[in-house]
Amino acid sequence: MRVLIIGGSAFVGRAIVSEALARGHEVTTFNRGQSYPDVPGVEAVHGDRESAEDLERLVEGRRWDIVVDTSAYVPRVAGRSARLLSGHADTYAFISTVSAVRDFPAEPATDESGLWDCEPDAGPEDGDYGVLKAGCERAVEQGFEGNTLIVQPGLILGPYENVARLPWWLTRIERGGQVLAPGDPSVAMQLIDARDIAIFTLDQAEKGVSDRFMVTGPAGNTTYGEWLELCRQVTGSDAEFVWVDDQFLLDHEVGVWMELPLWAPPKPEMANFWTISTAKAEAAGLRCRTVAETVRDTWEWLREIPVGERVFGRKNVHGIAREKEAAILADWAAR
Repeated sequence: MRVLIIGGSAFVGRAIVSEALARGHEVTTFNRGQSYPDVPGVEAVHGDRESAEDLERLVEGRRWDIVVDTSAYVPRVAGRSARLLSGHADTYAFISTVSAVRDFPAEPATDESGLWDCEPDAGPEDGDYGVLKAGCERAVEQGFEGNTLIVQPGLILGPYENVARLPWWLTRIERGGQVLAPGDPSVAMQLIDARDIAIFTLDQAEKGVSDRFMVTGPAGNTTYGEWLELCRQVTGSDAEFVWVDDQFLLDHEVGVWMELPLWAPPKPEMANFWTISTAKAEAAGLRCRTVAETVRDTWEWLREIPVGERVFGRKNVHGIAREKEAAILADWAAR
């Protein structure tokens, strides 16, 4: 098949490109060519998706079987792409997020859940990440004349992760010594590998499916403690985890989710983050590799990057400073 991927050089987009190439598809990518190198084997078209002129140049005289949009965050931008690609492709797959589901994660995300209110022509100032993604979904569904496949992933990990949650933990644990571990090690998680999202998305798009799916790992496919232990095993580290109480961390002004990636103290507004319903996607064929495989393969990719050159997040930097971690560990020991 002929596949166009908007984005395609970073993380989920890169995983989709690699999977499409492995299936023998003819792959075109469209991105600015600024953030990451294009994957070898693609036809790389560089341009800005916010430029109507660049989009028109992309589609002129061309047609694809599948479009996969991995990089729309603003509804009016998503809508412009969907409208211009109408008539130039059969299926438009949009990679959204479970955060587009209304009231999530305070309330459970199920196949019957609605989306946040957001107009399909909204601009970047009209909401936060999840709200705007909901508007993007509407913009694609209303703007594209053909099959629309909406994929709503949960928490994504894997090689080439540019959010850098797992890479930060691997790097910190590699360094060894006492490691500040947050809260309760038995907290159940629900993680998915970007490569499994790629497989599922292409499986559905190749069949011309027009539907929406929440796509993440099975509930409880690891715990926080098991996840960090996997990091210790693959790095061969002598790290000693010191599990520190949630309230103690809050009292010491540790940044939730950011300073200790994926740490979310038990609060009503986060009550259902790790309980996303995946029954519909599983019935359609979603299969997920083990978290151990994801951690191992991410380390195999990351270990080739010198520590000083590792980037822990492009938009928001993850990870606690050494001095702050050491001070909290000392206070915890002296309590």
